[in-house]
Amino acid sequence: LTTSSSLKTSSLIRSTCLSYQETNDKGIENNLYPFVFLNVDGNLFIFANNRAILFDYVNNIVVKKYPMIPGCEPRSYPSTGSAVLLPLKNLKAAAIEAEVLVCGGAPKGSYLQSLKARVMGDMILLPNGNVLLINGAGSGTAGWEQGRDPVLSPVLYQPDNNTGSRFEVQNPTTIPRMYHSTAALLRDGRVLVSGSNPHAFYNFTGVLFPTELSLEAFSPKYTIQVVINSDKVDESSVSVTMFAPAFNTHSFSMNQRLLVLGNEKVTAVGNSMYNVEATTPKSGNLAPSGFYLLFVVHQGIPSQGIWV
Repeated sequence: LTTSSSLKTSSLIRSTCLSYQETNDKGIENNLYPFVFLNVDGNLFIFANNRAILFDYVNNIVVKKYPMIPGCEPRSYPSTGSAVLLPLKNLKAAAIEAEVLVCGGAPKGSYLQSLKARVMGDMILLPNGNVLLINGAGSGTAGWEQGRDPVLSPVLYQPDNNTGSRFEVQNPTTIPRMYHSTAALLRDGRVLVSGSNPHAFYNFTGVLFPTELSLEAFSPKYTIQVVINSDKVDESSVSVTMFAPAFNTHSFSMNQRLLVLGNEKVTAVGNSMYNVEATTPKSGNLAPSGFYLLFVVHQGIPSQGIWV
């Protein structure tokens, strides 16, 4: 599998002051740890506080300013929500749609399906295109000792469902995952969950939420093992996805993206085995150089991922 790159390049390293990052009270620091995504046109989508821009980092130009979010309340640290670039589809189209989902943070905005409030949650793309929202607190803010009311139940966001039925609450954990917790997608489709340390140092006793060193694995429902015998596979229900692994801090998984390659040909090779052909994107704006986990997905159930 190969991809060709058409990324923008700049020979100069420059700093740029972006006025949209300003806050009414700079001591509140609601513009720290912005959510940044490489857009399909090669520009950067940057969200901080309650505003977002599209930024041409080569020419130091703000290409577009987006409207403030409803309620005008902050969503980035320490009013920490999270954000994710939803799966990119129709990669051969002349115009490819990119959509960013921002969840959690300050206590105003749109509430869907009576979900529990959440701050410091992590959003993880799953191989089948769904999004897992996990970890965090129900009140307070990020930072030392400021979070309360742990949110123990993850939530699954299903972007292809109708509005009003996209969120599905999952089984709860028993371990609070507060400030400095994290989550990461594994090759087998599970999500590794770890951390929680709302203290300036490790503190295991005499505090409301002790430093947590344990690991958990969240298993989405597609990991349930079943055996189904069928003479024919519905080719329209088969797709190939590529997941760019993330590096995470403060409830934001940077570099994370999922490309839906679809399928061009599904061929039976016998003994319930099939070959699936798919084409990777031709642009580095869609698939920046690096390692990816490649999955074959059938009716929402992914295979084991392989590194490419």
